[in-house]
Amino acid sequence: MNEQRLVEIIEPVLARHELELDVLDIIPVGKRTVLRITVDGDGPQGRGPLIDDIATASRELSEALDASDVTGAGAYTLEVSSRGVNRPLSLPRHWRRNQGRLVKVTLAGGETFVARIVSSDDSGVDLVIEPEDPRPGKGVTVERRCEYTDITKARVQVEMKRQDEEED
Repeated sequence: MNEQRLVEIIEPVLARHELELDVLDIIPVGKRTVLRITVDGDGPQGRGPLIDDIATASRELSEALDASDVTGAGAYTLEVSSRGVNRPLSLPRHWRRNQGRLVKVTLAGGETFVARIVSSDDSGVDLVIEPEDPRPGKGVTVERRCEYTDITKARVQVEMKRQDEEED
């Protein structure tokens, strides 16, 4: 299967649903091929796409792929999903969509810390590193700006009750 031709079919379908192609994996499995499509998007609240939007786009993708010759005569399995929290934050839009969340950051020099995303722009992110001991007088909150070029790895940390949910 030709990846560029697949992208030419996939991206317009996703765009109709205000979704973006994040990753396309073409995985041969025996006589079949798995097309694993990871999507992203702002969604109605700017925090990522809704599952209903992904499901609708998935059905349209299946129809568009079946109508084309890009998949060839071989059988394929289509898997469409959102980025989820396990994917690394690598683009400015990933940081923007995760504003308010905790993230574990590793810098080029090897320093690692957990911080909350305050804001982001095209060149970097503003973070708040909260004290390890949250009791009054037991630590200092530190504000820090990190340029994306200095970040080698960043992943969202799963919280049972996020800070922004506590305020609602």
